[in-house]
Amino acid sequence: MRLVQLINPVLRGWVNYFAVGQSSECFNFIKDWGEKTIRRHMGRSRNRRGFGWKRWSRRWLYDELKLFNGYRVRRAAALKASPA
Repeated sequence: MRLVQLINPVLRGWVNYFAVGQSSECFNFIKDWGEKTIRRHMGRSRNRRGFGWKRWSRRWLYDELKLFNGYRVRRAAALKASPA
């Protein structure tokens, strides 16, 4: 799907930008935005209302459409003092 090809780099960029620190709340927002965008596009292309939560499962979005799903928080490594 062309929309997935357009959205995946945007999602990947947002995840890379917010990946350091406490970003789980931000990741939830980004993941929700991506899913809603795909669902809205698919519903409108089929002249249906709503987001299609029952029509298209999350697993289907990520497995079949290959929507970006690499939401991982990177923790900064603790700085260790080197022995003198």
